[in-house]
Amino acid sequence: MRRAVVKEWYGGTCEAVENFIAHFNKILDENVDPNKAKEIFSLKPKALIVPHAGWMYSGFTANLAYRIASNTKPKRVVVIGPSHRVPFRGISTTLEDVYETPCGFLPIDREFAKELIEKFGVLNLEEVHQEHSTEVQMPFIYHYFGEIPVVELIYGDYEPEKLKDIIEYALNDNSLVVISSDLSHYYDLKTANALDYNCLQAVQDLDLNALERCEACGKIGIAGMIMAAREMNLTPLIVDYRTSADVSGDTSNVVGYMSAIFI
Repeated sequence: MRRAVVKEWYGGTCEAVENFIAHFNKILDENVDPNKAKEIFSLKPKALIVPHAGWMYSGFTANLAYRIASNTKPKRVVVIGPSHRVPFRGISTTLEDVYETPCGFLPIDREFAKELIEKFGVLNLEEVHQEHSTEVQMPFIYHYFGEIPVVELIYGDYEPEKLKDIIEYALNDNSLVVISSDLSHYYDLKTANALDYNCLQAVQDLDLNALERCEACGKIGIAGMIMAAREMNLTPLIVDYRTSADVSGDTSNVVGYMSAIFI
């Protein structure tokens, strides 16, 4: 069983998780025009880019993308995030049986994970899978999709072109692909906004040149997703952008968060 290690980032209990999500959705329902909401929540994304900080700061941004994606019925969810704790070269998947969340267990699609190992040289390094970039996504997935199978991919030093091939393979087998990434870290608000604009532009325009000017811990994942979107004719849509200053009020030292969908 893949056990959670940063439960406090999303409240630690099922009640806290559900309260967070209810709060995020209450804000949406009270502030988005009903006609626009109907249009937005009828979209059917094939892939998402979402942040991975504590839910207090980035949860609203991630929740919006997941709420839209709940309109779809994928075979599985493939969650792809950068390794923050263990430096390594390559990309790894876990072959545990289930993934723990506060509200229940998500079955791990071991057969699909084994396909990725065989076809793409994906590694199985269980020690790298104590990773918050993917873990904080799992309670959202359980809330919106129930006990859907998941595949967790953690990358270190890895070529975006290779990740693109994995993303395309997953999408072609009716997976929802989730790319996990925060944006700039620990700049003043004005500088962060300027840096993050490059990330937003890169995703919106599927522009790898703009991505070179983007600072994001999941930049490899974003690059792979842009490449796959270009080849598969997916249309990107930025659905939210904000920084930690929106919650903390501290504009001197912020982290940027974006969520995007691909339809």
